[in-house]
Amino acid sequence: MTQYVTTTSNKSRLVALLLCIFFGEFGIHRFYVGKIGTGILWLCTAGLFGIGWLVDLIKICIGSFRDNVGTPLRQW
Repeated sequence: MTQYVTTTSNKSRLVALLLCIFFGEFGIHRFYVGKIGTGILWLCTAGLFGIGWLVDLIKICIGSFRDNVGTPLRQW
């Protein structure tokens, strides 16, 4: 019998959601989860012209947003 272990990030999904809602166009939520490169891109392009910000907001809400090493964010 195979055992599976699910790992999650030490970053909170609630904090990422709040940062995305209030500072999403600046990419602060991406800096929070360790995605520095895309955080700078979001900062320079106002959230990838608003489209990237909206996509990130939806992904955080449904639980598919991941941190810089690819692990899902910790539950609320």
